[in-house]
Amino acid sequence: MLGIASAQLSSNFYSSSCPTALSIIQGAVNTAVSKENRMGASLLRLHFHDCFVNGCDASVLLDDTTNFTGEKTAGPNNDSLRGYEVIDTIKSQLEKQCPGVVSCADILAVAARDSVVRLGGTTWTVPLGRRDATTASFNDAQNNLPSPFSDLSALISAFSNKGFTAPEMVTLSGGHTIGQVKCSIIRTRIYNETNIDSNFAASLKKNCPSTGGDSNLSPLDQTARVFDNTYFKDLVIKKGVMHSDQQLFNGGSTDSQVNTYSQNSAMFFSDFGSAMIKMGNLSPLTGSNGEIRTNCRKTN
Repeated sequence: MLGIASAQLSSNFYSSSCPTALSIIQGAVNTAVSKENRMGASLLRLHFHDCFVNGCDASVLLDDTTNFTGEKTAGPNNDSLRGYEVIDTIKSQLEKQCPGVVSCADILAVAARDSVVRLGGTTWTVPLGRRDATTASFNDAQNNLPSPFSDLSALISAFSNKGFTAPEMVTLSGGHTIGQVKCSIIRTRIYNETNIDSNFAASLKKNCPSTGGDSNLSPLDQTARVFDNTYFKDLVIKKGVMHSDQQLFNGGSTDSQVNTYSQNSAMFFSDFGSAMIKMGNLSPLTGSNGEIRTNCRKTN
């Protein structure tokens, strides 16, 4: 199924219908990330949380209606997913230039790539031509996204359910290199777990008290302003910030790959681009399926 879907996407999909589409998206992403570095991670995560819930169809952007409860308030997304306003800005710029042409789903895919590039990461060619869903699923968002409290086996199966191998799961986890996390998510790890460098745990506790400060942020690797392989270097020295991160290097089947990436940034970069293309190919709506939303927050 992935093969058929990806065959319908094409990197030059807008070359005649909206030739400036890619430069408009890139310009807006660069502006947003310059204003707030963290926005790069937020836009990357939006695409991931879109694709893992019924495919890359921009369902994640839909506000609740009388007909359905959307995905924005599901556990993994509520008070956590962000960057919607940047997508709105990009969409309104594209509507001025090429009304009714560029889908919200494609904006998410391109903005994710442009964010990684802007923060010093690898680039990849984004296949285009996804169309936008006319409904969303709170339940699927609740159930399909991996949890930061997951053990390795649960992470492997959450990705396997979407057609990814364990190595691809490790590769995509490397996106955390530019991310930040709330204290409430890491409290149990930094206060109760033993597979964490004790000085590092102590440093995290300064910004994450045992009670209170739930939304205080900590970077997920020690160079969170840059897309690099530091995330993997940190895992090797027991400085994974979330439980799910350290699971990738904890005496299990993925240790050797984490080790390799920690020493070989080029390999991580090249694998990351390939895995992102594969993620962007998850069950897109193409042809006459779905629609091209005028406003990414609501159906036409």
